[in-house]
Amino acid sequence: MTPTGPRNAPGVVDVVTLGESMVTFRPSRPGRLADVPSFDRGIGGAESNVACVLAAAGHSVRWVSRVGDDPFGDHLVEAIGGYGVDVAHVRRDPDRPTGIYFRTAGDRATDAHEVAYYRAGSAASAMSVTDPDPAAVRAGRVLHLSGITPALSASCLDLMRELTARRPGRPLVSFDVNHRPGLWRDPDAPRVLRDLARGADLVFVGQDEAWGLHSPEAVRAALPEPEVLVVKQGAAGATVFEKRDVTFVPAPRVDVVAAVGAGDAFAAGFLSATLRGLPVRDRLRHGHLMAAAALTVPGDLAAPPAREHADRLAALNDAAWGRLRLGPGWTEQTQRADEEVRTP
Repeated sequence: MTPTGPRNAPGVVDVVTLGESMVTFRPSRPGRLADVPSFDRGIGGAESNVACVLAAAGHSVRWVSRVGDDPFGDHLVEAIGGYGVDVAHVRRDPDRPTGIYFRTAGDRATDAHEVAYYRAGSAASAMSVTDPDPAAVRAGRVLHLSGITPALSASCLDLMRELTARRPGRPLVSFDVNHRPGLWRDPDAPRVLRDLARGADLVFVGQDEAWGLHSPEAVRAALPEPEVLVVKQGAAGATVFEKRDVTFVPAPRVDVVAAVGAGDAFAAGFLSATLRGLPVRDRLRHGHLMAAAALTVPGDLAAPPAREHADRLAALNDAAWGRLRLGPGWTEQTQRADEEVRTP
């Protein structure tokens, strides 16, 4: 699958992402939120994470959203724009605040992990079918969305239904299911997300969030409409369904520093390779490599590997790929390190 939008038309970018970003407060040390004495400030948001990684990887990217007309909104716009993302279509809301959240340092997969959201009534929750500018949203070869946005408000759900409706001339629509049960008040959320995914051209879904289905094949049976379906299977790897072809690529071994941001980074890597017209195996490998970059740093965002470095790793034969192990600092490794990986 290759995006069909014009490459060089005025105002057209490679990717437009739409969704809420929040200011993230990360603890200075492990422990309960009640016990942590101080926090470091960062940015967090599925769609803005994807935008930042893609921009750092050399793509033209626009992030569309709403933030409060407040200092936290200033920080988000400046920080995301600092990655090279076009933030000209982020609207400032004088009446609603920018969302923030606090999290513990532990792995999100453990019971000890805590997240405290302060996003109810946020500026982003006021997005609707009349805001933002439709032309700005659709002016990309790819429009990337996630299942977090429809959980924010009824108007956000209406906007997502509009953007995933199959209409002639729309950009390639990418949708990451990103089911966060804690955000949803509607018990029918799984059906809502499944219906939105059915309208997309490219869908990312984690095996652990796929409506209780226990195999990639079962997920594909539930989502036959998307041209490309990527089922993420955690540390095991990921499976892609594209037309009648099924491709599984194992994930490399990773020395994990923090299990946050990996899903967004995977989507960015896969989208980057898709924009470049790479074959499906390499699209999956680039997704895994971007995820590994995020997993080996403390925050949600990591500097991606240089394109040449990632291309060399993605081109490894299956045996060498299977021996690959990535730890902190791996994105800064050189050609020599790549050659060492190839040595039995």
